[in-house]
Amino acid sequence: MRYHVLHIKTAFAEEWQKDLFAQDLCDLGVNTIDDDDYYIPSNLWQQHQNAIEEYIHSAISDSQFSVSELPDKNWNAVWESEHPVQELPLGVRIIPHCAFGAGYHETTAMMIDALLNHQSSFEHRTFVNILDHGTGTGVLAIFAKKLGAHYVLALDIDEKSVENAKENAMLNSVDIDVRLNGELSTITNHRSPTTSFHLILANIHRNVLLANMPSYAHLLAPDGQLWVSGFYEQDCPALISAANNHGLTLMPKGTHKKGDWRMLQFIKS
Repeated sequence: MRYHVLHIKTAFAEEWQKDLFAQDLCDLGVNTIDDDDYYIPSNLWQQHQNAIEEYIHSAISDSQFSVSELPDKNWNAVWESEHPVQELPLGVRIIPHCAFGAGYHETTAMMIDALLNHQSSFEHRTFVNILDHGTGTGVLAIFAKKLGAHYVLALDIDEKSVENAKENAMLNSVDIDVRLNGELSTITNHRSPTTSFHLILANIHRNVLLANMPSYAHLLAPDGQLWVSGFYEQDCPALISAANNHGLTLMPKGTHKKGDWRMLQFIKS
């Protein structure tokens, strides 16, 4: 696959500002980040060049920005050779085909910690059917299945992520239902064993979380839980308000933080 690399030298005052900038670029098609280099498939660069350039100049007007085209090669293999697979708790192993989702980013780590801390909920059959929205590498879905979930549906809008999640499920010898799907409202059209979930995991951009809050509430079983991450402290009030508007209540001790990132846990009352 051919890639373009965006060389962007930034001077943010706070690290979280650079994280937010990088996350916005990921929403525009960037799928690998290495220091000040942002890699995007060439076909996506050609489609979204104007939007990406406008965003960069509006976000950091004094940035040093240049673009170069990389030779055609298997960049996934290059990435994997430079980032060897490491073992996570429960013996989970993840091969990431992008910089995010290997289990080490603060947002992913918080979600994994929460799953491990709720092992009794899996053992007592409180968490039976799980939905992982925006599964990426499939790491959270794999942990849910390893902990004892009966059925795990993992969704993503990116075809490469779906392939990567399926690959990681096989690597970890777990059976999860990985599908290409960007609209939760269409989930009832799928041949799934259930459209009611006891736990929904969503480690995505705050705007995606806000847009899907009605669907999360609709898909949750009574007393089901929604765990969200991928945002900052300043995003929490809007997310809590949106959840409350759809019958979801922030749980006691349901706010978690790691670095500048935050995680919230809600229950459907």
